[in-house]
Amino acid sequence: MTTEPTRVTLERTDHVLFIGLNRPDKRNAADLAMLAELALAYGELDRDPSLRVGVVFAHGDHFTAGLDLADVGPAMAGTGALPIPEKGLDPWGISTAQVRKPVVMAIQGICFTLGVELALASDVIVASRDAQFAQLEVARGILPFGGGTTRMPRIAGWSNAMRMLLTADTVSADEAHRMGIVTQVVESDPLEAATQIAHKIAAQAPLAVQATLASARAGVVDPAAEHQELPRRLGALMMTQDVQRGMQAFMTKKPAVFEGD
Repeated sequence: MTTEPTRVTLERTDHVLFIGLNRPDKRNAADLAMLAELALAYGELDRDPSLRVGVVFAHGDHFTAGLDLADVGPAMAGTGALPIPEKGLDPWGISTAQVRKPVVMAIQGICFTLGVELALASDVIVASRDAQFAQLEVARGILPFGGGTTRMPRIAGWSNAMRMLLTADTVSADEAHRMGIVTQVVESDPLEAATQIAHKIAAQAPLAVQATLASARAGVVDPAAEHQELPRRLGALMMTQDVQRGMQAFMTKKPAVFEGD
């Protein structure tokens, strides 16, 4: 069932929440309404136990031109903080924790500034061959504030990150793939490939998926501490019914159907 189209559309199918940026006449530039609705959509994905994976895509020919500075700029003046409504979750994982479930992103056309940072905060990124990426903040007299300076060097490597962050150069999907920003480049609709990946993730044991994601994120910050935490994470999973389902499926050579308990 699809919600009435607003700045962000929502559709649920088979444990997957499809989150669509829906301002195509403005190249999906994010105004205050879109930021609020996107934060609420991430909050819904995080809280709803029936949802296991999120897919973020955009209606129209472009993913996003970034922020609508004319709309958002005055509201952020003096603070530089993105407005996150109650029950919302920061999609960039800067002001609050990231969503606990995987997010797959489908990108076509331009993906600029805060859009790149949104992608960097996701887990799997599929881009069309014509996609273009740019961090334009220095050309606007500001700096990336959605995680561009904290994630880009780690993901793309220092020199690649500095080229993008300090020159405002636009890079192709193939270049972004080479740098590790993009997971996969496709000739066809990236949403199709992203959907296939999301359904593969949704078919796995959801508690194990969430624990793996949490472990990987924690390991990036402090590998030694996370290594000490792994036995606790594994011990908690071993007490779940999904482990029994997974083991039974392995023994019988049949696909497992996980319930998330």
